[in-house]
Amino acid sequence: MPNPVDFKLYLITDRTQVAAGHTLCSAVEAALQGGVQAVQLREKDLPAAELLPLARQLRDLTRRHGARLLINDRVDLALAVHADGVHLGGRSLPTDLVRRLVGPELLVGVSTHSCAEISRAAEQGADFVTFGPVFATPSKAAFGPPQGLEALAEACRGSALPVFALGGITAERAAEVMRSGAAGIALITAILANPDPRSASSTFAA
Repeated sequence: MPNPVDFKLYLITDRTQVAAGHTLCSAVEAALQGGVQAVQLREKDLPAAELLPLARQLRDLTRRHGARLLINDRVDLALAVHADGVHLGGRSLPTDLVRRLVGPELLVGVSTHSCAEISRAAEQGADFVTFGPVFATPSKAAFGPPQGLEALAEACRGSALPVFALGGITAERAAEVMRSGAAGIALITAILANPDPRSASSTFAA
């Protein structure tokens, strides 16, 4: 049976943004305590030899808290640590190929920036997509100007898949993002850069 997309608060890791006083793992654990339901390991600059022990640590943490773990891009690492799925970007293997590799049991998420990309992800077997950047954010500056809430709403209306809004989302903006039709919110800075990731997560999870 395929895994359901049964989460709404999706944390994407970036160890360069972790607030002082935390390691990546301690920040993720605090976020899980605050209500994060899924974590994507996305340290793209790390070699496999360093990613593997980190993935194992996050697998232990997410399992302990009943949360999902997805590995960015690396199907081999996802399988090695028994992650719940993989998340694919613009330079990843094609979604349909990844679906054949992982079978129906693992989740496949895809980063998208247009309605056409969402449709293609659905056709190729994705389970959900992230869409953005909705608001301005340094981590997504390479993908162009922010899309805005109107584009998010259009993407959600036309999508056969759950759409997770991504990019510059703060606690103050979360309610209007969800009113636009998003199935959930994907976050990096708002949680990891906060000195209290647990409290920051609980604000979004409320």
